[in-house]
Amino acid sequence: WLISKNGDIPWPPRSPDLTAPDFFLWGYLKCKVFEENAPRTKEDLKERIRQEINNIPLQMLQNAMGGFHLRLQQCVQNQGRHLTGTIFKK
Repeated sequence: WLISKNGDIPWPPRSPDLTAPDFFLWGYLKCKVFEENAPRTKEDLKERIRQEINNIPLQMLQNAMGGFHLRLQQCVQNQGRHLTGTIFKK
């Protein structure tokens, strides 16, 4: 109500998901941590997150990190708009 009554408020655009944590890690961890029974406590959640981070295969991390420059180039080519898909370095 307050926003619409007082007019537009400048809002910075949301940056595209370029870094590995943005486009890969958070979604991957969520799937792995909640794959079986949901954690019952905050400490259980933290421990599962730690375990799953330690279990990520090195090659998977290298693939996610290796495409960073390619994602930057794609972002420039798309004039800052969101990328059409997840780009992994092959």
